[in-house]
Amino acid sequence: MFNLKSACFATVAPLALALATVVAAPAQAQDSCPNRGQLDTNYCDANNDLVADVPTDASKLKDPSALVWAYTPVEDPAVYANIFKPLTDHLATCTGKRIVYYPVQSNSAEIEAMRSGRLHFAGFSTGPTGFAVNLAGAIPFAAKGSEAGVRGYNLVAVVKKDSPYQKLSDLKGKKVAHTSPSSNSGNLAPRVLFPEHGLEAEKDYKPLMSGGHDKSILGVVSGDYDMGAVAGDVYERMIVRGTIKKDDTREIYRSAVFPTSSFAYAHDLKPELAKKLTDCFFSFRFTPEMTKEFNGDDRFLPITYQKDWAIVRDVAEKSGTPYNKSAYDAESKREADAAAKKKAQPAPAKAP
Repeated sequence: MFNLKSACFATVAPLALALATVVAAPAQAQDSCPNRGQLDTNYCDANNDLVADVPTDASKLKDPSALVWAYTPVEDPAVYANIFKPLTDHLATCTGKRIVYYPVQSNSAEIEAMRSGRLHFAGFSTGPTGFAVNLAGAIPFAAKGSEAGVRGYNLVAVVKKDSPYQKLSDLKGKKVAHTSPSSNSGNLAPRVLFPEHGLEAEKDYKPLMSGGHDKSILGVVSGDYDMGAVAGDVYERMIVRGTIKKDDTREIYRSAVFPTSSFAYAHDLKPELAKKLTDCFFSFRFTPEMTKEFNGDDRFLPITYQKDWAIVRDVAEKSGTPYNKSAYDAESKREADAAAKKKAQPAPAKAP
């Protein structure tokens, strides 16, 4: 029987050391590339579909014996290890390869791991998908959904049920939690969508980065924040899971629908392997436990970055945070600084 934990250590021990700090050696720029768009110089987009082309040099194509993957850390990464085990097992059987799930601790760590070649496919949250595409050569191909279609989600403003706040403009000067700088619903969308409702980040309040959607929600419940801007699907999952009680909070704002997390493979996977992997994703049906966890979703459906992420790219541009290297470096530094600050905090004193 394949031991996932042992294989994870044996197969991706270098990943554990390099996830948060690795800086991939730049590949030789493709000077003959006719179009690159916003992609990093390591990649080319000759067909103008906004994602990296498959390398034309066959020696650069990858066909590893074990495929390493990760899922976006929108909540505690450990939560997803068991949730996704049926998918991991299915992919192993379907592809005939070992599939190793590795829990990443930050969006930048996940992106850097794919950029460096240590991550072969991954689930990226909505906002960081753009960075993964442009800077790591990720090719989004699937999203969670049901027979009705691809699942979307909303930006939701959540307050404590017994708080006095009834509308966004009531939060001026209050403690408002965002999640992380690259998050769509947790930071970028609020900056673009809240002002028309009388609440502007930096002017009316100073966003407090909580580090995650679950952390923002729990912070609202505990009273650390007056309001949290979060992804509606995470909020709903926490209620279904019993992490919070529905009566603990209430919504004062819900946006139009955004696409949910993307699943993407590295652009340099051997095309036959990439095709096999995508076919295996689309043949998988969620277990009842997964369907419950993911708000009724029961399958993966095909998407393209060009079409399905258009609204997200628009929000990123309008918020002044396009998916380029400069914005990514700033985001990575903020995540690293936050992690260092958290590590430096003294442990709470034990009760006598």
